[in-house]
Amino acid sequence: MAEFTMELNDEQKEVRDWVHGFAADVMRPAAAEWDEREETPWPVIQEAAKIGLYSLDFYAQQFFDPTGLGLPMSMEELFWGDAGIGLSIVGTGLAAVGVLANGTEEQIGTWVPQMYGDAADVKVAAFCSSEPDAGSDVAAMRTRAVYDEAKDEWVLNGTKTWATNGGIANVHVVVAAVDPELGSKGHASFIIPPNTPGLSQGQKFKKHGIRASHTAEVVLDNVRVPGHCLLGGKEKLDERLARAREKANNGGERVKNAAMATFEASRPAVGAMAVGTARAAYEEALEYAKTRSQFGRPIIDNQGVAFQLADMRTQIDAARLLVWRASWMAVAGKPFTSAEGSMSKLFASEVAKKVTAQAVQILGGNGFTREYPVERMHRDAAIYTIFEGTSEIQRLVIARTISGMPIR
Repeated sequence: MAEFTMELNDEQKEVRDWVHGFAADVMRPAAAEWDEREETPWPVIQEAAKIGLYSLDFYAQQFFDPTGLGLPMSMEELFWGDAGIGLSIVGTGLAAVGVLANGTEEQIGTWVPQMYGDAADVKVAAFCSSEPDAGSDVAAMRTRAVYDEAKDEWVLNGTKTWATNGGIANVHVVVAAVDPELGSKGHASFIIPPNTPGLSQGQKFKKHGIRASHTAEVVLDNVRVPGHCLLGGKEKLDERLARAREKANNGGERVKNAAMATFEASRPAVGAMAVGTARAAYEEALEYAKTRSQFGRPIIDNQGVAFQLADMRTQIDAARLLVWRASWMAVAGKPFTSAEGSMSKLFASEVAKKVTAQAVQILGGNGFTREYPVERMHRDAAIYTIFEGTSEIQRLVIARTISGMPIR
């Protein structure tokens, strides 16, 4: 087990600089255009695939970095480049994590490569959990999966919403209720292979921020998938459901549901995305404050501006510390006894919203226009306190963990 350190090794620094170069040279020049178009930036994803940045191999290397810092370091640099394009590049990763967290070795080897495709034929994947009436309240999920024993098939019906790459994905990972009476403990995840009849894209959302990332509803109408598309397999599911039923009335051992296993693994990475956006806005504001003159001197000479920048930098560094700690703990197999994963996501998300708002304020009227990127960064930052568990849900998780009480 690697010791926790804030010092990157030479290989990590090389990867960081490589990702940063792509973010600076390819993503940033394209950011405003794809934000305005509100379309998936396929050419940028393809460029990332050509150099190996959008690939299973790259994310596997970072995911299994023994220090835990590879993935958050990479996420920070990508989202420093642009959050919308960044999410288009890494959105497939959430579906991949869903398979890694819940699938068998055979399922991982079969489906994860199909999520990415290759440089000549780029693919994306989608993780579908939220529903119109079941966002934070995952127990209210209405999408059902019913097992047809005669055909060894699962039949899925329901509507998913807020799905990144929903409807345009080559592979969809869908969370559905197999035993509604067990609430969130009766959920399971399913692979929906390419071109499966009955799966269609519903409404595509026009969003406040991260507009280069495709977000849409996914409609499941009698979607039939083979039994081997149940992540983890039926034997494992039956055992888990039996334990859940046994514990249902006595408040015993906690049984994780499929969606939560995915979100727990991804929360520090989302925190790293927020750090990247916050850092980008801070750097823009710092440079502007050093070059913008009012009353015969740079505006950074005024304490009102300088102190804001000091606070912004301090909060960004503190957020990164929490993210890196949680990432190291996850890789080291240390339990989140104080909900450290949720802490990292909560704090970094709130910092991103605050720092980008301060950046707009420092740029004044210019910050309110699309001629300067802080306006887009501020819009993008709003998502971090909402997706993959709102800030309120993170606080609930933390409060329940540190108190041991069923706080509502």
